[in-house]
Amino acid sequence: MKTTKFLSVAAVAVAATVALAGCSAGGSGSGGGSDTAAASCKPSSGKVTLDFTTWVPNMDKVVAIWNKENPDIQVKVSIVANGNSGTYQNFFNQLKAKQAPDIGQVEYDTLPAFRVQGGLEDIGACAGISDAKKDFSSGLWNQVTFGESKSVYAVPQDSGPMALYYRKDLFEKAGLDVPKTWDEYAEDAVKIKAMGGNITNFAKGDVNQFAGLVSQAGGQWFSNSGSDWNVDLTDSASKKVADYWQDLIDKKLVNTLPSFTDQWNNAYDKGQDWTWVSAVWGANTISSGAPSTSGKWAVAPMPQWISGETKSAAWGGSSNVVFTGSKHPAEASKFLVWLNTSEEALAALNKEANLYPASTTGADLPALTEGLPFYGNQKIYEEFATAAKDIQPFTWGPTMTQTYSDVSDGFGQAASGNGTLLEALQSGQSKTVAALKAQSIPVKG
Repeated sequence: MKTTKFLSVAAVAVAATVALAGCSAGGSGSGGGSDTAAASCKPSSGKVTLDFTTWVPNMDKVVAIWNKENPDIQVKVSIVANGNSGTYQNFFNQLKAKQAPDIGQVEYDTLPAFRVQGGLEDIGACAGISDAKKDFSSGLWNQVTFGESKSVYAVPQDSGPMALYYRKDLFEKAGLDVPKTWDEYAEDAVKIKAMGGNITNFAKGDVNQFAGLVSQAGGQWFSNSGSDWNVDLTDSASKKVADYWQDLIDKKLVNTLPSFTDQWNNAYDKGQDWTWVSAVWGANTISSGAPSTSGKWAVAPMPQWISGETKSAAWGGSSNVVFTGSKHPAEASKFLVWLNTSEEALAALNKEANLYPASTTGADLPALTEGLPFYGNQKIYEEFATAAKDIQPFTWGPTMTQTYSDVSDGFGQAASGNGTLLEALQSGQSKTVAALKAQSIPVKG
């Protein structure tokens, strides 16, 4: 889920791999196996209180169900701003001061940053964790294990498979078929511009969306040899995606408004922008931001680079971690398994927080199996469930927040006609390598 918006996400998995062998690590059993974790994951004696910091709204109402049923393991919830709005930095400060909460919410692309800083407990040997594996796709489980065979560093909560939201009524009125390839998408952009609209808005500040587009094209920004990180933000796939969108920007075929603003919402509400390639949580973004367009939208697969393929990507998603230093990893793990796999908790999360979990159990929730009036009663979550099966692997690096920020600066300039998207990626790569070296993280180049 794009965790800055708290919007609807499907019970489907992000298929991505993260290799962290060779990185510095910490926490119980952080060396890669579960022997240490086994020794450190014994249940505590007596009553336990767990501190849980999250940005999911109304999480306290969900936790109240657990607290009522588990008097010996009570959970105290703190609801805060999303990770990139200061919570991640607070977590790092708390870890340094040895005052971190027992449990925190961390997005998948930021997990490596906490891993290399030694901030995550290995809960792989805690009761219930290994059994929870069956509730998630192998790709998503790999994100929270970093590819290690016995260690587990988080429990998945939600994910963000991508698809194409489009104004079905406008396409039909214009006599346009839904674009199945990116070539068709660009051709439609020209036709839509001639009719006074824009095919979409280029998200100059949402580099994580761009990363999803790169992953669909087969790109990889990070890799790890087992000793060193390799950074390549300008591989052939990244260049292809950057050149494609640069062409649309240069020809003024796309809007370049700041995402998730009133301007951005109005462009969709007034029919100025016709499509949005986004994640499953975007369903509520559109319905809340463009209310006058109810019944006029539909969802289709992402356009493909090669006709006939079905490749997809992910944008967003988060997990729950047990931070290094927690005195109660066994109890925290028990709570997290309940929170993210039990039908009771998933139904409550759906009702109270409008959150659709990553667990396969959540796929049977009514909200994921019914048609939505805003989308012409289309069962849109079926599209996202299909998309989730074809998400292309993508490795997250250990400094994603910094990488996003650096690239975003260049994207903003390119959208204004100063420089190009490719130049922004080149600059972002240099700054990312410098950031890794500054943190003494082994990196090539």
